[in-house]
Amino acid sequence: MITRRQTLLLASGIGLYSSGVTGQQVPGRVPRIGVVSTTASTYPGYTAFREALTQLGYVEGQNIHVEPRFAAGQLDRLAGFAAELVGLQIDLFVVVGAVTVRAVRQVTTTVPIVFTVVLDPVEDGLVPNAERPGGSITGATNFDPAQPRAQIRLLKQIVPGLARVAILGDAGVPNPILDRANWEAAEAEGLHPQSIRLRGAGEDLDAVFASIKDARAGAVLCLEVPAVGLHAKRIIALATAARLPTMFPGDSFFYGPMLAYGSSLSAATGRMAGMVDRILKGAQPGDLPIEVVTQHRLSVNLALAREIGVTIPPEVLARADKVTQ
Repeated sequence: MITRRQTLLLASGIGLYSSGVTGQQVPGRVPRIGVVSTTASTYPGYTAFREALTQLGYVEGQNIHVEPRFAAGQLDRLAGFAAELVGLQIDLFVVVGAVTVRAVRQVTTTVPIVFTVVLDPVEDGLVPNAERPGGSITGATNFDPAQPRAQIRLLKQIVPGLARVAILGDAGVPNPILDRANWEAAEAEGLHPQSIRLRGAGEDLDAVFASIKDARAGAVLCLEVPAVGLHAKRIIALATAARLPTMFPGDSFFYGPMLAYGSSLSAATGRMAGMVDRILKGAQPGDLPIEVVTQHRLSVNLALAREIGVTIPPEVLARADKVTQ
């Protein structure tokens, strides 16, 4: 925990404001929400969150102010965003990712935090108990332990004889839970996994794909991490040139991979709006149980499949929520 003096310095001399752990409002004051995300502003989760706030009766500039900050995979910006928003006297943080929770907690331990994309908040050490988190933190997660194996099985269905899969993660947010789940899923399905952690904006993707070629991987599985989003278009272009199928998380189909499957981040971020509403009305964040949202989506890019010579089986198409020609 840092001292108040350190917090003031981190906030660049701006006087800090604390709404207390509840976030309950001063009469007549429009609440201010600080959104800090590891993603880009175009990610569907942010739109889902804003739409859910609207459905709850919140109107920007009338009964709520939203201050968004997007790191777009540049994780070193998160602490600065947090300090800036505390200086703006926000009432509540809405954040994406455990790394963002930690960045915010370096700045304040009193302003409430509602998170998503935290795989296991208890194992991550963010809360002591998922049913009653305590303190100033709660949230909704879209982590489904069964998702890695389901993704691997889909890849095996569309790539006959698949023996090796490259799994792209993020060196800036190492997560033993996610790494272990995907490694074990690949091995359980008889595949040899190649784990590659991208290093942010400076990553040499040509070298990455050279290593994928050397390992003779037959498909590329991309995890729901900042570095993948930062390089998504380039990853897909290089995989397409190498005639490798790409699998992305469920809400990442807008990047253009061949397949996207998994639980919906948009559904989880939409659920966060309800938590924000309850906290602003006086609820203690630590009394709100961590919610698990596992609404799945499967999307198939038939045009890309044809381009790289992959035939999508009818049973996969029949399961798809979205198919692009």
